[in-house]
Amino acid sequence: MPYPNRVRLIDVAPRDGLQNEKQPVAAAVKIELVHRLQAAGLREIEVTSYVSPKWVPQMADNHEVMTGITRQPGVRYAVLTPNMKGLEAALADRPDEIVVFGAASETFSQKNINCSIAESIERFAPVVAAALQAGVAVRGAISCALGCPYEGDIAPERVGELARLMKDIGVQRVDIADTIGVGTPLKVQRAFEAALAHYDLDHVSGHFHDTYGQALANTLAALQMGVWNFQSSVAGLGGCPYARGATGNVATEDVVYLLHGLGIDTGIDLDALVDAGAWISAQLGRPTGSRVGRALLAKPAAAAGAAAQGH
Repeated sequence: MPYPNRVRLIDVAPRDGLQNEKQPVAAAVKIELVHRLQAAGLREIEVTSYVSPKWVPQMADNHEVMTGITRQPGVRYAVLTPNMKGLEAALADRPDEIVVFGAASETFSQKNINCSIAESIERFAPVVAAALQAGVAVRGAISCALGCPYEGDIAPERVGELARLMKDIGVQRVDIADTIGVGTPLKVQRAFEAALAHYDLDHVSGHFHDTYGQALANTLAALQMGVWNFQSSVAGLGGCPYARGATGNVATEDVVYLLHGLGIDTGIDLDALVDAGAWISAQLGRPTGSRVGRALLAKPAAAAGAAAQGH
């Protein structure tokens, strides 16, 4: 298979990974997480979101976090902005990229942001225009691209239509997001085919959740098409609110292990990444959600145990 020579990962843990945490996470911890991710070699990080603290209290410290990070040259810092008010607040903190989002499912759009898909695009049009005018890049997330908790399967044509609408308002690149983690490799490839009618391979990315254990298989399916941009979350942070107890974002460590096993360059130090995942998990009072992280962290302990038993 003609896999890409390199892959760029966007770690979404500081924003998407932490936003649903019930316990408050201190701004200093979020800042340290960003620092550890960039030290491990991440060159794109989704840092925070500018949403009403009434809806997402965990992100109320967006200004403190964005102004507190020590920026590294060559690292892109992205933020989520749902409306003009959010964009205006974000622009004061100088992000490199903003993210807007739309659903490929009408029902999900209504329940999530109380408007139709068409209305959501109308709302985002001035946000996109203002960001571009300010010299800030714009990415669009196509949520529920592979399935919806209310409508079930989503036709690839719906993904293509939303990609076209986003392109029309100036969105520069799009994420194919499996919001509830129900996608399978064939669905992934059909969704990307639909999006690729409007964006080239350099401007599409995969955002897979691992609810059904398919995220790495789906990543491989996208790689086989030449896709080389993906989103993931260190330690697998970020649950799936539509499936109780289900995992959410695929762990960055697991994706990096897969990519390195294929001989694909990521620029990421896996050991440093595993340490970052273990650190943030300890801050949250639980073990890492990354299988690769757990395996690598257990290695020294296993070796020491074997030595003690004379094996």
